[in-house]
Parts: sequence; structure tokens; C-alpha cells
Amino acid sequence: MAKYPVPGRGLESQNQEFLQENCDSINLDIRMAKATITSLYAVTAKHLGSGSVCPPVTPGVIRCYTNKYSPFGHRVHLVLAAKEIKHEYVLVNLKFKPEWLFEKNPRGKVPVLEHNGRVLYESLVICDYLEEAYPNPPLYPADPWARARERMLVHLVAKGSYALHKILFSKGDEKKEAAAIAELQNSLDVYEKELEQRDTTFFGGDKPGMLDYMLWPFAERFEVGHLVVGGDGLFPADRFPAWIKWTEAMMKDPAVLAAYLPIEEHTKFYRSFEGNRLTMKSAR
Repeated sequence: MAKYPVPGRGLESQNQEFLQENCDSINLDIRMAKATITSLYAVTAKHLGSGSVCPPVTPGVIRCYTNKYSPFGHRVHLVLAAKEIKHEYVLVNLKFKPEWLFEKNPRGKVPVLEHNGRVLYESLVICDYLEEAYPNPPLYPADPWARARERMLVHLVAKGSYALHKILFSKGDEKKEAAAIAELQNSLDVYEKELEQRDTTFFGGDKPGMLDYMLWPFAERFEVGHLVVGGDGLFPADRFPAWIKWTEAMMKDPAVLAAYLPIEEHTKFYRSFEGNRLTMKSAR
């Protein structure tokens, strides 16, 4: 199993060594995970947009309408993979949305889950449904209070996500970037403290739980911010040691590897927005 580079530990030199020593190993890890999980699903080859026809649903099979770059759709992929639920998913173009998407979600957003003619939308609603409908393995703690706290902590990541976008779209304004970095770091202090208090590898204990999988799509995208910021990255090792260890551990989880999108793909997506010219200060 490859050792993954972690932000906050000298990214410039670390990433060069990482690429030289571990690229083949990481690619093998991902291919093996995808080979294990892909037997569970089928997928459209491209994002379907305006004027397209919705593919016919396979009877009895869960379908997820999503977008390759959506962190919210990513959440559903992780839960489906972690529970090894057979499913299919259809990629949707969110810039030129297909008309049929609004028939499934009046807001025209993804993810949408469809099963036996019924639909659900909103990632947390979908994931909670999957937890109840497919209880093994359980991703929430059994205790009602602990379960409620997990849901509470899930919602706090939104502030960090907004801050990341401010960093990526600061357009060279150093003051705006610095303020956004502080905002993101402050928002994640709660997770650092939570991991320290729990003294476990994952928020879910010895294995990832629902909170781990709900946070991961954003943690994966934070890596783009690390490369934009440079230096010690967004998460200095002396401030976020537990978060860094958690990131390392999550990158060894089969569900995470199966749904993983390389940093180059995330970067390409953020650069696709008009007027956004991301400059990477850390080599990867």
C-alpha cells in the first residue's frame, strides 16, 4: 500500500519524492479498489445535458443521478460503495441541464436517487435512507445522542467548503486569500479537536463511519487549496496532526479509493470557470 503525501509536511520536496516512489503503487491501489467496486454499478460514459433523453432505468436497481465533480454526489458514491450496494449512475451536465432532471428534482440539482419509480434528493437525506434501508455495515453509532452529534458535525463542513472556494477564486488578492485560509482553518479546528478527543483512527472508530464519508469529498478537494497556497499548505502539521493522520488513513479505504478523483481532475474543473486562473505554488 502506498504512503500518501500529506499537506503541511514540505509539499514541494515531499510531492516530488512521492511521485517518484509511489505513483505506480497508488495507481494500483485505486485500480484494485475500482475493480472490486465497479462490479456493483454501471455508468453513462458522458454527462448528459439539455436535449438528451434519460436512459431507461434497470428494473429493481438503484440509480444515482450525479455529476463527476459534485462533492454531494461523491457522498452518495461513498456510501453506496461502503455498503456494497449494486447500483447504476447517470452523469448530468449541470451547466446545460437536461430537461428531465427537473422532473426528478424541481431544483435541478444532484444527487438524485431513483429506485422502483420513487426519487429522493439532497445528499444527506439519500445517505440516511441508504443507512436505514441497507443497515450493514452500520455507518452511524447506535446511540441516538451520538448519532445526532454526527449529523450536527456533518453540517459544519459547509463553512470550510465556502472558504475553499474563496481561496480558489481570490484571483491573486492576497488579503482575500489570507482571510479565506484563516476561515477554512478555523472551521476545521472543531474536527481536529473531535479526533483528538475520540482518540480513534476515524471519526467512526476503527473503520470509517457516516461522518467520515460525509466529510471526505470536501477533504479531497481541499488538496487543490493546498497546492494553490503552497508552503505548509492549508493544514500545518503542528496545528492539524490528527486531521493529517485521518487523511492518510482515509486514502487507504476501498470505498474512498473507488470513488477517488485525481487532483488533476479537480484542478481542471476549477480552472474551467471563466476568469479563474489557478496558480499552483506547490509542485505535485
